[in-house]
Amino acid sequence: MELSYKIVPNMFIIDFFRKRSLKKNESKIETSIKPLESIKSAVAFIDVEDSSFSSCKNEILSFYRENGIKGDIFFFDFRKLSDTERLITSINTTILRKDLNFYGRPSQEKISLMLEQKPDLFISLVNKDDFPIEYMAKCCEAGFKIGRKQLPGGVFDMVFSGTESEDGVPTPEYDIFLRMKELLQKIK
Repeated sequence: MELSYKIVPNMFIIDFFRKRSLKKNESKIETSIKPLESIKSAVAFIDVEDSSFSSCKNEILSFYRENGIKGDIFFFDFRKLSDTERLITSINTTILRKDLNFYGRPSQEKISLMLEQKPDLFISLVNKDDFPIEYMAKCCEAGFKIGRKQLPGGVFDMVFSGTESEDGVPTPEYDIFLRMKELLQKIK
């Protein structure tokens, strides 16, 4: 009889590594609300599992063009794809489940790609407060950060939360981005 086992790290160990990694890599830059005219570069994070992800991606790209912003979009795609399914986003800017280490930190390649953009604006349309988005938001050196859910330590300068419909479906990220865009255009 052969015995097999799987080592499952407990949450104490995972929390220890998460806190240590954040302490080492967290941005020290002071953040605040900034007018749109002062924003020259941006990164946005969207969730591929959101029903409006494709139209949201197009709206963000349009927003970048209209405002002369050099920007990138990163995708969170933690779905389990079958052999017949294909990735619908760029592999370079998509953070997959396999890109996370055992405590949830995205790969150094994805982190470096975000950091080399030197964004002035960080936008998270991810409707979760999981460690991967927390890590990316806290490590990004953008001077203005916007999100959907406030993260521990008050990371975001502005938070846009949607309301769930009667059937429990959260507001699509496309609708949230339209509200963000409208408010950003009013900040002087």
